[in-house]
Amino acid sequence: MADKSSLVAGQPWIFISNVTQPTMTVYSPTGKNTGAAVVVFPGGGYQILAIDLEGSEVCDWLTPKGITCVLLKYRVTNVGPYPKSGPYPESPMALEDAQRAMGLLRLHAAEWHIDPHKIGVLGFSAGGHLSAAISTHFEKRLYPAVDAADKESCRPDFAVAIYSGHLSLAAAESDAQQGTKKFVVSHPANADENLALNPEVPVTSRTPPTFLLQNEDDHVDNVNDSLSYYIALKNAGVPVEMHLYAQGGHAFGLRRTSLPVTAWPELVETWLHTIGMISE
Repeated sequence: MADKSSLVAGQPWIFISNVTQPTMTVYSPTGKNTGAAVVVFPGGGYQILAIDLEGSEVCDWLTPKGITCVLLKYRVTNVGPYPKSGPYPESPMALEDAQRAMGLLRLHAAEWHIDPHKIGVLGFSAGGHLSAAISTHFEKRLYPAVDAADKESCRPDFAVAIYSGHLSLAAAESDAQQGTKKFVVSHPANADENLALNPEVPVTSRTPPTFLLQNEDDHVDNVNDSLSYYIALKNAGVPVEMHLYAQGGHAFGLRRTSLPVTAWPELVETWLHTIGMISE
């Protein structure tokens, strides 16, 4: 469905809802193949998926750069009380789908001309949270093994989280009170709710290198979501790069405007060079 009521860079955007069957669409590189691959998680509050703005348009950017792009249509539903289909642990569906997609990519890496050690994730908003969730929940599948793909590692080699939500302790406590079933978020009594990390995103030294981007005037997901995750990554010794901008709001995807933040894809390309995922 096209949303013409809230234009992004003067254009409508398309969303899908009530996704009950997950799919992954593989876009092969149109430029010289670097061997790198990115699994893309569109945002939409775990209720819808912004399938072009934060999905297919990402693949239009990556494939000419020689990067395989995999668009994951993970399960979401806007039926029933919030949080409907996520975030984890309120619902495991999206994280299960992300784990499954990573395993399938590694299983078919040779067939799809992908380096199994250069597979990352990139997500927006709720999809940014999903990038963090799979970066911290890769030791064990959340579902019974289906086939050989589930014997492959589902740990991303790198992660990009753009205007993420659900990452701070304050956000986790808010999420826990939204549905019909209330959750208690365990945390130290002296924790700073704004800058402490959501305990359901347990960062360790094995969390992959991460790129973060958010705006100070994001009134959907607070900039503290990125700040709290950055602090946890830094404290764990995980390579992390963060870019914060004064203006730009939320949900702008890759569409360029006069605002500097919309040049972020070039920053990601540079970062991918610096961490050795793509060469000059």
